[in-house]
Amino acid sequence: MANEHLKVIAGIDTHADTHHVAIITGTGAHVADKEFLAVSSGYRKIIDFITGFGPVLAAGVEGTGSYGAELARVLTKEGIQVLEVMRPNRQGRRLKGKSDPLDAYQAAESALAGRGTATPKARDGAVESLRVLRAERTTAMRARVAVMNQVQSILVAAPDTLRARYRGLTSAALMAALEKTRPAGTMSEPSNATATVLKRLALRYRALHQELALIDAELDAIITIQAPMIRDLHGVGTDVASQLLVTVGDNPERIGTEAQFAALAGVAPVPASSGKTTRHRLSRGGDRQANKAIHHVALVRMMSDTRTRTYVAKRRQEGKSTKEIMRCLKRYIAREIYDQLLHPQPGPDAGALRSLRKTKKITLQAAADNLHVWPTALSRLERGLSRDDVFHQRYENWLNEH
Repeated sequence: MANEHLKVIAGIDTHADTHHVAIITGTGAHVADKEFLAVSSGYRKIIDFITGFGPVLAAGVEGTGSYGAELARVLTKEGIQVLEVMRPNRQGRRLKGKSDPLDAYQAAESALAGRGTATPKARDGAVESLRVLRAERTTAMRARVAVMNQVQSILVAAPDTLRARYRGLTSAALMAALEKTRPAGTMSEPSNATATVLKRLALRYRALHQELALIDAELDAIITIQAPMIRDLHGVGTDVASQLLVTVGDNPERIGTEAQFAALAGVAPVPASSGKTTRHRLSRGGDRQANKAIHHVALVRMMSDTRTRTYVAKRRQEGKSTKEIMRCLKRYIAREIYDQLLHPQPGPDAGALRSLRKTKKITLQAAADNLHVWPTALSRLERGLSRDDVFHQRYENWLNEH
């Protein structure tokens, strides 16, 4: 029977088939531990077990993103605070040993001390759909690259009569040409076997290409509903937006400040000074895929964003290296993305600029020449396919003056 005055904390060591649960008091005293099956009936028994000793202050769960994902959802629905507990460090394990009961008690003690814990991702909304789709997309991308590499490798060793047909073709044109071939003859003849294999690989390439297009369309549809304004940011497309949403999770309130988001994305500056050298570098922790996404945004902006190009030129005059400039840019981009995720702001109405230009009978080419930009870049801005608030204001001022 539960003790009305005893408040407890649970620690759970999760595995594929079983979960081991340990109970400690608010003062750290060990109470009990038990193993349960990792199935629906086992989850119900776990709840009965940990609530049978008194009110539950929290439950420290290892692996809330893998083996403990469903258990974390069940506990949260029951109103129990779930904390994600990091795996004990190797030094601690060498000193204290390792077993399921020990790991469970260590998880409970970590939750009690607030050491090595975090609020787990909810994994019960649209972001979980994005995560699953991105997992499929990653393997499809790798498979498509592998097919292209294999085709190139086979062609290198193929007879010159076969290689000559496809020499100088781009990857897309090469696959299209191979797909249209009609190899005939016995497979014991090397040239026939090579042609047949190349055609089959081209067909596989097209299937993977279609699969990726379907996945991107599904990702785009989810983002349009959940966070459409994040793509208003310059350099943020469907791929980058979906990754950033997966990193943040369905419960963005778990990231309280933009500094925490920067640390999560691996773009928080940390001191790296030594002797007479005073410098910083980016944290190597956090989600590396989110870091990759922000790196992509930085590269795009360095090539095509007026404000970023001006900033880069200014920093170069100050003697900053490209790596140092990228570090600063990533931190600024992380701050901008965080604000857009939690407090979305729509981009300026670029369609009004197009209407104003046509009203004044100014051609796209004439406007681009006067503003010293490419007509395609101006067209993309007018159609809302790219965003540059600084250039938007400059364009609007120029139109009003003419």
